[in-house]
Amino acid sequence: MAKLDDTDRQLLMLLQEDDRQPLAALSEKIGVAVSTINDRIKRLVRSGMISGFHARIAPEAVGLDLLAFIMVSWSNPKVEAIFLERVKASPDVLECHHITGAWNYLLKVRVGTTRDLERFLTETIKSVDGVERTETLITLSTTKETWSVRV
Repeated sequence: MAKLDDTDRQLLMLLQEDDRQPLAALSEKIGVAVSTINDRIKRLVRSGMISGFHARIAPEAVGLDLLAFIMVSWSNPKVEAIFLERVKASPDVLECHHITGAWNYLLKVRVGTTRDLERFLTETIKSVDGVERTETLITLSTTKETWSVRV
């Protein structure tokens, strides 16, 4: 991991809040030259500390009203590679986490309706030979969801 100084930390926090801020505004807030801000951003991208700049889309605004968390398990280790191929290929899967405990993986999935969720479960998850069980939790509301990390 690259060493971060206070300027890098401030810059990362400001970019997480709004990555479209002009360099001049970032420069003023942090108190360093615009050229320094530009160089630091390039260095943070090169080092992999910043993985990209993205538009954050409101899921409900594009018809993706249903958020679900799905736990998946199997006992045969050969299932994992096929399962991960399916998950990586699915635009419905927002996150996929290898977890401890009774389950192998935890998925965060966004779809439009319960019918779409049923289709996803049937066609993407349960159709993988060897998947033994799933448990699906449907989110009723979300109090906090963030992509920002503490630096």
